[in-house]
Amino acid sequence: MSSNEIAISIEGVGKSYEIYNAPGDRLKQFFLPRLAKWLGGKSRNYYTQFSALKDVSFEVKRGETLGVIGRNGSGKSTLLQIICGTLTPTSGNVQVNGRVAALLELGSGFNPEFTGRENVYLNASILGLSLEETNLRFKQIAEFADIGDFIDQPVKTYSSGMMVRLAFAVIAHVDADILVIDEALSVGDAVFTQKCMRFIRKFKATGTLLFVSHDMGSILNLCEEVVWLHKGSVREKGASKDISGDYLQYTFQEVYGEEIKLVCDDSLMTVNDGLSLDDDEVNTATSAQEPSIIEYGGNFFVSTNLDDSNGWKTGAGEIKTFQLELLNDGGVFGVLKGGESVKVVITASIYQDMECPIIGFLLRDKLGQDLFGENTLPFTNFQPISAGSGCVIEANFVFKLPMLPNGEYTIMASLADGNLQQNIQHHWMHEAAVINVTSSKVRWGLVGVEFAKVEMKKVL
Repeated sequence: MSSNEIAISIEGVGKSYEIYNAPGDRLKQFFLPRLAKWLGGKSRNYYTQFSALKDVSFEVKRGETLGVIGRNGSGKSTLLQIICGTLTPTSGNVQVNGRVAALLELGSGFNPEFTGRENVYLNASILGLSLEETNLRFKQIAEFADIGDFIDQPVKTYSSGMMVRLAFAVIAHVDADILVIDEALSVGDAVFTQKCMRFIRKFKATGTLLFVSHDMGSILNLCEEVVWLHKGSVREKGASKDISGDYLQYTFQEVYGEEIKLVCDDSLMTVNDGLSLDDDEVNTATSAQEPSIIEYGGNFFVSTNLDDSNGWKTGAGEIKTFQLELLNDGGVFGVLKGGESVKVVITASIYQDMECPIIGFLLRDKLGQDLFGENTLPFTNFQPISAGSGCVIEANFVFKLPMLPNGEYTIMASLADGNLQQNIQHHWMHEAAVINVTSSKVRWGLVGVEFAKVEMKKVL
């Protein structure tokens, strides 16, 4: 790949720090090794070396969106600061091609004694804008930040939300080639965060984005590729859907500790193909309603995913079957149009006693965003059920299948034990079934809503 196609190149990057137990050790380190060398003796170090990054290597192509994930202390912020040039690596090479705009730690690059207006000019100049360019864009920056008269107050009086508003407003108006965003957006309110996400999606069309977040939904939504940092090293790099699944399993394992062992599971379920009619349930289906004024229907092709399904299990129990049943007329075997009453049936075998077993499912879009789902807790909270070793339990979920835009969707199924606040996931299947939607007329949003009436009239 030619250098013109590479936005960021990281080769064997390491960053180490010298940790001193006492202030006097710094002075000893400065003089005593030199003295020992001059006297011909053996020198020693008066510090402990901590490696924040170790031999990190990867490339980011122009126009690519790369997510960076990992636990706190894994080296994510250190890596971003090296890419942005605010830190110098101890070893390795970093090459960045293009203007970089970064939103790192809250308040980074701001002088707390300066006003918001003064900090806008300061940051814009650091990011490469001339005074004339900043003058022309200041009104747009102020409108984007939307902090009112606080723009002329010292930054030290700002809340964290106001600070991130101003910081993001600046980086959004400097014509950057590469945008680097750390977890700072998590402190913003919902309205401003959505404004930022709209800008980011627009920026992705022409620029290169490096995005750090603990929110896997945002990572899956925005990023094609993901780098997982673990204790300063690259643990995995690959497609965001695959890496986020591995990271989710890892975080659950960290929570459970040594008491519960999650085992990677590539193909465990025997899932019933297609759809089946349940005559006993036909009478419980919702009564027929007037046809919707807007036709949203599409063809939903439901299939199992035995070959590619993956997840984990602890050995305490496992999901055995997953079935989607059609309750009312209007569909044919294996094909739905949306809006039908359906039932999801999930059975699980219990191998170790469970005080409060939970079965649930989630329907996700191609980016891994959770669209809807449910578990059995609303039922068992009122009618507790325990399950001993050797039991087989069944969960039933009856609902109306929503209308979905064209695309591929997956259904995640899980078996857990516990309650809403504290539970252990004993079997987690990422793709229990796959739904492919074609010829859908849903135009707006992630799902279609059945409207009973749409009209317009003059009132004056």
